[in-house]
Amino acid sequence: MSGNKTAPTGASVKDFLQAVEPERKSVEAQELDRLFREVTGFQPQMWGPSIIGYGRYHYRYATGREGEFLATGFAPRRARHSIYIMPGYQDYSAILARLGKHRLGKSCLYVNKLADVDLDVLGELIRAGLKDLDAIWPVQPG
Repeated sequence: MSGNKTAPTGASVKDFLQAVEPERKSVEAQELDRLFREVTGFQPQMWGPSIIGYGRYHYRYATGREGEFLATGFAPRRARHSIYIMPGYQDYSAILARLGKHRLGKSCLYVNKLADVDLDVLGELIRAGLKDLDAIWPVQPG
């Protein structure tokens, strides 16, 4: 059985954030880092080459597949930020309606610019996602 493609690394989160291009995305990524640290209480850790994770959980499926994965986090991309905050099986429509301009993926949120969203509502969404994830798979610090 193969392991996860995305695994924690020892890379420096600070160095990664400072190297994000363009500079506007770097500044926004550092702002997201502050928000995630404040909301989760967890220190960040690089997962793979481009995802910053906060907390982790161990999962085990009925098929026998198991592993560790980040509990929440984000990846600053050139076009948009990919924000991993939702377990993928909960209805957060009431919170999302107040968030601002975004797109949804299966278990992530895409935001072009942080100015497009309400960061207090984003913090609320991060908390809700962690709480729901923790009810199924206990969340631990990174």
